[in-house]
This record gives sequence, C-alpha cells and structure tokens, in this order.
Amino acid sequence: MTSRFRAAGIHLLCSAMLALGALSVVYLIWYPPPLAAASGVGHIFLTLLSVDVILGPLLTFVIYKKGKKNLRIDLTIIAILQAAAFLYGMYTIAFARPAWIVFNVDRFDLVQVHELDTRYLPINPAFRHPSWGGPRWAASQQPLDLEKRNQLIIESAVGGADLPQRPDLYVPLEQEAGNVRTKAHPLQALALYNQPDLLHAVLSKWPEADAWLPLMAKRRPMVVLLNRERSSAIAVVDLRPWN
Repeated sequence: MTSRFRAAGIHLLCSAMLALGALSVVYLIWYPPPLAAASGVGHIFLTLLSVDVILGPLLTFVIYKKGKKNLRIDLTIIAILQAAAFLYGMYTIAFARPAWIVFNVDRFDLVQVHELDTRYLPINPAFRHPSWGGPRWAASQQPLDLEKRNQLIIESAVGGADLPQRPDLYVPLEQEAGNVRTKAHPLQALALYNQPDLLHAVLSKWPEADAWLPLMAKRRPMVVLLNRERSSAIAVVDLRPWN
C-alpha cells in the first residue's frame, strides 16, 4: 500500500506540474483576463484538469503493485491515455481561443479561432493568421462591391459568417478611429448597469479611459474602455454594457 501511495503521489506531482503549465498558458496568454469568463472556457479547462490531475494518478494507484508482471506496460498505457486526453483537451481549448477583438459598426466582437471564415485570404498579411500570444485588435469594414456585400448579408442571415468573422475585411483599428470615437458612450452610462463600488474599482485601474463600447462574446458581454482623444482601445473589463 505504501508503494502504491508513493507511485500515485509521484504521478500526481508530475500531473500537477503539467496542469500548472497549462493553466499559465490558457489563462495568461490565450485567454487573458477577463476573456476566459467572456468566452466560457472555464468548464472545459476544469474537465481537462480533472482528467489529467485526478484520473491518471488514481489509475496508477489502482494498478500499481511492486514486482507486478507487465507493470511497466500498464503504466505506459496509462501515461499514453493521459497524454492523449491532455493533448486533445489543449487542442480544443487552443482552437477556441480568442483570435481578434473586432470593432463592428457600433461595438466590438470577440472572435474565436474556430469562428473565422478562412475561405477568403486577407490581402493584409497581418490578418492571415491568429496569434498564439493572445487576441489582437482590428476593425471590420463592409465590402465595397455591392454583390459581395449582399452575399455577406445573405450568408449571415442563414447562420454563416458575419462581418466580424471575415478576416479578409479587417483593417487596423486606427483606420476606424473616427467611427470608434463617434459611436463611443460616456463612462457615466455604465452606472446604469453596474454596482457603484464595482464600477469605481474597475475604472480606477484605467484613469485614462473616458468612453466605452460593448463587447459581444459567446458567454458574457463585457465592456471595452476607450480614450476619445487617442481614439484607442485601452482594455476589456468585466462590466455589464446593458441590463
């Protein structure tokens, strides 16, 4: 029994170290705060950790017996299964990671990798591939060609890609600075939808912010803080843009 606990403990320690590394990548790079809550990755990642940190060491505890025949083969099979589950889970999380925060008419949209319509390659190489270092900012523009604009409207109406999911229609956010400035709301409006203490605590971290726009996301809408003078996006914050 002592040898079982020792073997399971070693396995648990190795699994925990791997999980800690994955935790850092997911929550600090791919889904920087507060985008993990906005995209709803938490339950997927918790499932991954439960399999990796709990199930693997538990199986080791069950099958481990010092001097057992084929013990090395059994442990190898457990390690392979655990690694396969971990890699599949990380692939799923990576495939759903936020790729772009896109200004779209009068709001921002959080666009995840799997949502991108890759049928049309962007002319600008800066928008051809989503970053592995966290989401980047962009703005979307309607197609100049009327036929392409109508095609986009029809596709989006039947559940296809809409403007924010079309990287071939992206431009640098600075190019739409005038529209961002025009559509931005005053900070006072956030008091209608958020508790005063929470609002003060969040805004005190970003004193340069003087306006905002809503951020549409899969799980929870949030707020993009802006600076009117520079017409720049400052940060995504976990505030409600409406009731």
